[in-house]
Amino acid sequence: MQPLKGIKVLDFSTLLPGPLATLLLAEAGAEIIKVERPGRGDEMRSYTPRFGADSVNFALLNRGKRSITIDLKSPQALEQLTPLIQETDIVVEQFRPGVMDRLGLGYEQLSSLNPGIIYCSITGYGQSGPKARAAAHDLNYIAETGLLGLSAGADGAPILPPALIADIAGGAYPAIMNILLALRTRDQSGDGCHLDISMADGMFTFMYWALGEAQATNHWPRPGDELVTGGSPRYQVYRTSDNRFVAAAPLEQKFWENFCQLIDLPAEYRDDENHEAEVKKAVAEKIAQAPASYWSECFAGQDVCCSVVATLAEAIEGPHFQHRKLFQYSISSDTGQSINALPVPVAPGFREVPRKTGYPGLGENNER
Repeated sequence: MQPLKGIKVLDFSTLLPGPLATLLLAEAGAEIIKVERPGRGDEMRSYTPRFGADSVNFALLNRGKRSITIDLKSPQALEQLTPLIQETDIVVEQFRPGVMDRLGLGYEQLSSLNPGIIYCSITGYGQSGPKARAAAHDLNYIAETGLLGLSAGADGAPILPPALIADIAGGAYPAIMNILLALRTRDQSGDGCHLDISMADGMFTFMYWALGEAQATNHWPRPGDELVTGGSPRYQVYRTSDNRFVAAAPLEQKFWENFCQLIDLPAEYRDDENHEAEVKKAVAEKIAQAPASYWSECFAGQDVCCSVVATLAEAIEGPHFQHRKLFQYSISSDTGQSINALPVPVAPGFREVPRKTGYPGLGENNER
């Protein structure tokens, strides 16, 4: 028995945070009914590259769900949705604050129809506060919380991260955690609740060390100067002779000593305290003398916490992740094309989904 078997979810969300959250619920057995606007549906359907009739982004995030279309601005929308609302356990939405209330689909309206409903609102800045209704994206959330400001390239400018940190780690994942907590609370009390998930709020957790240092020492961490922002030779990216890179993280003394021995670092540079810049330069010169393949073999099986920076293609084909069977599930399109499903952090024992699953066509479950 999957842990969420029998749980029904009405998903009004689009793009990434909400759909990823409901994907995880689906993988654990929940029934997800995606509510979309007629004609166009979720904005993500229109993205490229294509995968059948829709985008590959949409396919990855909406595997195994169902889709209905309804004009939420219609006076009949609430009446049409009422039978579903009365049997729904969870609602997920990510409109700006107040929008669902104006549509007659806010928490107060729905909880009057179903007191046990768990209503999860995912927004950029939360349901209250001066910026609650401001338009923004992932980059804005990490910029305004100070997270982006702690990264810096060679010219001192912040570096664009390749991951949508706020959408996933500040939106989808906290939504899942709180939905599961709310389900547990409902088991005890019978009552539903309204969850206010702010993507920006969630970013401060990632800077626990910076917040702690600032408050304990009155020193505000700076990009390029701290242990994990580039200030230490023990947590650094070094260029190899063939223009690839080594990610070196021998933080603890035992790992550092092993690392220094393996790269044959001169004795005068092995004590890095108070002269980190000189040591970084010396280590960089050593790493630059050999290609990535040499360092990969050199570090293999050694306690040094060092890796050659892999491409995504190399990582997927790597023996470790192949062994872990991260890509054992697949998605099929309406044209018969098949790709690997998105690996999600749901334990295999909770997932009894078919190895190959499709994604919903727009409104394909309206009649059902």
